[in-house]
Amino acid sequence: MQKPLIQFVDVKKSFNTNHVMKGVTLSIYKGEITAVIGKSGCGKSVLLKHIIGLISQDSGKILISGKDFSQLNKKEKKAFKNRLSYMFQSNALFDSLNIFDNIALPLVEKSFFSRDKIIEKVRLRMSQLEIEGIDKSFPSEISGGMQKRVALARALVIDPDIVLFDEPTTGLDPVRKNSVHSMIKEYQEKFGFTAVVVSHEIPEVFDIAQKIAMLDRGKIVFEGDKSAILKSDNKAVKSFITGKERV
Repeated sequence: MQKPLIQFVDVKKSFNTNHVMKGVTLSIYKGEITAVIGKSGCGKSVLLKHIIGLISQDSGKILISGKDFSQLNKKEKKAFKNRLSYMFQSNALFDSLNIFDNIALPLVEKSFFSRDKIIEKVRLRMSQLEIEGIDKSFPSEISGGMQKRVALARALVIDPDIVLFDEPTTGLDPVRKNSVHSMIKEYQEKFGFTAVVVSHEIPEVFDIAQKIAMLDRGKIVFEGDKSAILKSDNKAVKSFITGKERV
C-alpha cells in the first residue's frame, strides 16, 4: 500500500484559549488532489500553514514520506520546503511588479538561476497557462481570472512537487470559480504535482478532488471520495454539504 506523502497524526494546535486543531489525523497521497473543506474559521488555513512550516504543532506528529518533520535536520527541512509552492487566497501579486517579474519572483529569490534560465522558465509557464503577451502589464491592468492564472504560473514556475491552494476561488463569480477549479485539475494532471485545496466551494470542489477531508470542531470528521461524502450519514458532513446550520 502506498505510503502517505504527508501525514498528520493527532495534531493539536491552540492560540491562547482558541483550540483550533484538537487532534487532526489526515493522510495526503502523492499525485492526488486532496480537498479540505469546512466552515469558515474551522482551521483549514492553519492546516496548510503547518504543511508549509509557518506554524508548528503543539503536539502530535507531521510525517513527510513516513519521517517525522520535527526530526529532520535543517538541510532536509529546507529540501522539503523547496518542493512546496503556495497559491494564496488573494493571489498575493505585487502591484509594483509587472506580470513577468511577479512570476519570476520565486526563481529570483532562490538566486541560483541565471537570468536566461529564469526567462526560459517564466516564458514556458506563461505559454502553458496561455497568458503570453502580458509580460509588461501590471496586476491592476488584467482581469481577476487572469490574475489567478498568473498566481498559478508563479506557484508552478519552480516545478514544485506539492502545491497548496488556500481558498483559490475567493471573490470570483460562479463562472470564474468553475474556471479556476478546472484550471487546477487540468494542470495537476499535466504536471503531476500533489495538490491540497482548501475550500468551502461545495459541491464544485468535489469534482476535481480524488480525496475530500472535512474539518469540523478541530478534527477531521470525514475522509473519502465524492461518492462517499454524498452518501455520508455524519451529521456535520450532511449539514455542511446541504447548507443547513448544525443544531
